[in-house]
Amino acid sequence: MLLIGISIMILAYWVMGKDVSGLLEKVKNVDWRGKMNALWEKLRPWALKAGRVAARPLLQFYYVMEDENTSTLDRVLIYAAIVYTILPLDLVPRAVYKLLGALDDGVAMLYVYKKIKSKITPAINLKVEETLMEWFGVEYEIVE
Repeated sequence: MLLIGISIMILAYWVMGKDVSGLLEKVKNVDWRGKMNALWEKLRPWALKAGRVAARPLLQFYYVMEDENTSTLDRVLIYAAIVYTILPLDLVPRAVYKLLGALDDGVAMLYVYKKIKSKITPAINLKVEETLMEWFGVEYEIVE
């Protein structure tokens, strides 16, 4: 739970343009492989409820996070964005603030996506599509 709190704090500070180097020191020795496995267990059930379209960017994030060349900062930001989206915790509660409560998830996702979009390779998109097909089946387009 401590990693979740630190990660979300790093994400919030990063979005605000603040220095996160001190906080990054606290997560430099994290076993990301273990965290990713735990995250995967939560991601699939969430995705099956949220749907294919909502799952796609989170899977892109996950597979970028999995890449050996991904920096610690990018891993932390991705981890925070995924956790913040799929867990029922919010800095701006949806139950109280309705639209504003939903927008904070979107802002987190948008900022992280802008940071890591160049790392979403065709190979990662292929993994994403394969996972979506496994989870949701073949998507059909109805032509009239």
